Amino acid sequence: MIGVIDLSVYGYIGLFIASFLASTLLPLGSEALLLLLINNGFDPLLLVIVASIGNYCGACTTYYIGLVGRRDLIEKYLSIPPQRLVSAENWFKKYGMYSLLFTWVPLIGDAITAMSGIMKLEFKIFSLFVFTGKFMRYVIVTCMVLGLY
Repeated sequence: MIGVIDLSVYGYIGLFIASFLASTLLPLGSEALLLLLINNGFDPLLLVIVASIGNYCGACTTYYIGLVGRRDLIEKYLSIPPQRLVSAENWFKKYGMYSLLFTWVPLIGDAITAMSGIMKLEFKIFSLFVFTGKFMRYVIVTCMVLGLY
């Protein structure tokens, strides 16, 4: 006899995958799935944690590609045009590591993430700022959905 599978686990796994992919190659967001899961009774705190970890892991993938890759590969496989990489580089020059708090921002976020790898930014610093930015974004979105913000 096959044991009963807790189907609620698939919501968390799906959110992790969507959050990971949203922070790498695919131009999609994970916020709609987060909203859907909150509205279906999933634990909001656990959703924030799962989404943040998934999104952070995706960013680490992009960072690594920047760290070991060439700009032409980044442009081709991450679909980041040269002008976005230049913009990201300018952000780094102007705001330094604090720009990593905004790697979740559409269009420029992936470029900032890749540029931090290209510039060989220390991984500990990358991790601290990227995870903090992504976590705070999911906290704010969740609070807005729950009417707490």
